[in-house]
This record gives sequence, structure tokens and C-alpha cells, in this order.
Amino acid sequence: MALFMDVHESLPEGATAKDVAEAHKADMKVQDEYGVKYLRYWVDEANQKVFCLAEAPDAEAAIAVHREAHGLVADHIYEVTEGS
Repeated sequence: MALFMDVHESLPEGATAKDVAEAHKADMKVQDEYGVKYLRYWVDEANQKVFCLAEAPDAEAAIAVHREAHGLVADHIYEVTEGS
């Protein structure tokens, strides 16, 4: 499985870190259907950005989880390699 980092450039108007936590829970409910495992996420509430790290067979599978779970598809998705 590959690692993917997705970037949401702007949250919906008024969204908070709590809203992102709820969206992450929704991702976790459907991720197995796509062979995806969302590992972590980070929220920059001041700049309205979210970053999600997932193991997935491909970028399309990671995107499909977001689309089905809550409809908030990332603006960018990158295949990444973990460093130390």
C-alpha cells in the first residue's frame, strides 16, 4: 500500500476542528470498502486547511472515501514516502 497526503485548501464556511473530527469519523466508517486506512489528519483552523494521511491502493481510492463519507474531496493529493 502507498501513502497519500491530501490537502483541503479551504474548509466550508464556519467549519471547525470539531467538524473535521466528525468528517474523519465518517471516513473511518467507509474506508474498508475501498481498502483505505486514514491514519492521521491535521487542521490549520486559522487558515482553514486540512491535511489527511492515508494508506491506500491508489489516490482514487482515498478520494472515493472522502466523497462517500462526507463529500469534502481534497483539492490536492500526493503520494508520499515517510521519513524519519
